[in-house]
Amino acid sequence: MIRDRGNIKWTAMMLPEHVKLLRDWANEDSFEQMPVLDEQQLEEMNGVLGEAMEGGTELAITHYEGKRHRLVIGKVHHCDEFTKKLHVIDKFGDTHFIPISKLIDLRQSN
Repeated sequence: MIRDRGNIKWTAMMLPEHVKLLRDWANEDSFEQMPVLDEQQLEEMNGVLGEAMEGGTELAITHYEGKRHRLVIGKVHHCDEFTKKLHVIDKFGDTHFIPISKLIDLRQSN
């Protein structure tokens, strides 16, 4: 019977720097790209944002942060025109400041 140890036998022959580079390379494969939104999507998101701020309803906000898509569900407290960020308070009472330029999608939460 052949007792193959898989990756264990190969990692002993590799330098720690090489192992780190391979792990970093594998991690970079999971990075997501920031999508480019067209005018119609921006107008639709603007309408949803306006209705949510006026009615105080919850939104599911998808934004781009740290090379990944993040989801925040909460109410938009206000939109700061000076810093161009949304002030969002989520269901747990935590405050999030989301840059408007990093928004990907806005939907009303159920």
